[in-house]
Amino acid sequence: MRAATRRGTPCDCGIEFAGMSRVERLAGWMRQQLVSSGSHGFVVGLSGGVDSAVVLRLAQLAAPRATLGLILPCHSDPQDECDAAAIAERFGAPTRRIDLSHVYDEAISALRPAIAEPGPGAALAASSADALRARLALANVKPRLRMTALYFAANSLHYLVAGGGNRSELAIGYFTKYGDGGADLLPIGRLVKREVRALARDLGVPEAILDRPPSAGLWIGQRDEDDMGFTYDELERYLDEGPQAVAPALAMKIERLMRSSEHKRQLAAMPDAE
Repeated sequence: MRAATRRGTPCDCGIEFAGMSRVERLAGWMRQQLVSSGSHGFVVGLSGGVDSAVVLRLAQLAAPRATLGLILPCHSDPQDECDAAAIAERFGAPTRRIDLSHVYDEAISALRPAIAEPGPGAALAASSADALRARLALANVKPRLRMTALYFAANSLHYLVAGGGNRSELAIGYFTKYGDGGADLLPIGRLVKREVRALARDLGVPEAILDRPPSAGLWIGQRDEDDMGFTYDELERYLDEGPQAVAPALAMKIERLMRSSEHKRQLAAMPDAE
């Protein structure tokens, strides 16, 4: 479920990246991943946001007849599904809709006893838990169910899962581990949100999608910048120009998030070899 990390200037399929536009380079790189993995196409989870719209269109350019969008509502804002459908219609992309709401309800019902039973550390957990932590534990089941659906489709079709993580969110761990972070490749993983929006304009993503407040879709009304406690512009100033470009307190907050989320960007930790 890790993103492909092979990089290079000439690719295995004979495409030269030099002199190409960013769109051509990214689509060419995605084609290279298909060739090197022996896969046939791409599955993209369509959230209705700009990131998944860009990845869907790039996937189409890389594999015009072998790209599938999955729309995966899970007690979601109905507008998200409308926007996802509008993106697919704009680009003429085949989609499948799988409502995961009932699956989520069944999973939560089955999972709750795991934290209800008394055991070592139960008292500590009860005293230190807060509403946000409890809400996130429940909400993070949604992207993990979506990841399961994406991989079921990808494995069945011998496709790759193309994820929508961008550099801004990856840097501070603003994604669900083994949820929306579970993908075979991250085509926009080197681009900050500002660059993704610019690329979206080049690709013809509808303006209404560009204007949407970024949201991970964990619950209705959830917004990325509210969760992060700062704006994408502030984060990207830090990433592009360094800590001196933002207020010291904000730089410390960003660096703390980077440190605490390092495990999300690595394979599971293992002890040193004996």
